Amino acid sequence: MLIVGCGDVGLRTARALRGRVRLLALTSTPARTAELRAQGIVPIVGNLDAPASLARIAGLATRVVHLAPPPADPQPQWWCDARTLALTRTLRRRSPPASLVYVSTSGVYGDCAGEKVNESRIAAPSTPRAQRRADAERVVRHWGRATGGRASILRVPGIYAADREGGTPLARLQKGTPVLHASDDVYTNHIHADDLARAVVAAVWRGRAQRIYNASDDSELKMGDYFDLAADLYGMPRPPRVARDAAQEQLPLILLSFMGESRRLDNARLKRELRVALRYPTVLEGLKAIPNA
Repeated sequence: MLIVGCGDVGLRTARALRGRVRLLALTSTPARTAELRAQGIVPIVGNLDAPASLARIAGLATRVVHLAPPPADPQPQWWCDARTLALTRTLRRRSPPASLVYVSTSGVYGDCAGEKVNESRIAAPSTPRAQRRADAERVVRHWGRATGGRASILRVPGIYAADREGGTPLARLQKGTPVLHASDDVYTNHIHADDLARAVVAAVWRGRAQRIYNASDDSELKMGDYFDLAADLYGMPRPPRVARDAAQEQLPLILLSFMGESRRLDNARLKRELRVALRYPTVLEGLKAIPNA
């Protein structure tokens, strides 16, 4: 198995598979090779932004997990994911893998006004980041149709875990960052990083061809309620509530972008087809498992 983009989720996926398959990882950072070897992973140095460097991975693996994000500032077209295009072109040079799993974002749905969303909903990304992810999904599915390989896509919301950088709400609570009044608030979705890794593994072997899965837990919480829950568990003050107009003056654009979309992800397909039994079915169980929570 080849893991492309072997960061936090990639390493968790590798740990879940250790001893079951031969693990390879593409890395653009030569300094990481020792770290990967220590995890039982064979490192392959190559860069998705330099397609000529990818020749070694053609025909190398029978299963591929694609976790690498699109370029932050792609050229010449802002919506294009050249990295995924380079990867799939390389995988077509020799015997293609039997399965390719791409980890995307639930942001491709855009704002759904709080509606319950399943995988049949037409993608309507409204941010450059989500648009690039939607483009990557199209490239992956085209690869599957062209090669006969099983291309599976996991649409992922906010990822959290105690041992993940920025993976808990603690820092934001410590800063006292405001959240929206209940009347203005939006639904937010979550998945524990370990459950996501298990979903990736399940998709590698059980994912259907050209199939999309919402990789989310069972929670149905608005963003403010999520931070209230976390504050209560940590024994900290709940964050202040502000109106949307005030939030636009007080909060950075990246946070405002998450507050501009509301949806509730339906994960029935994840549990029915991939047979994923969530270790942390809601954020309550997940946050309780975090030390000091």
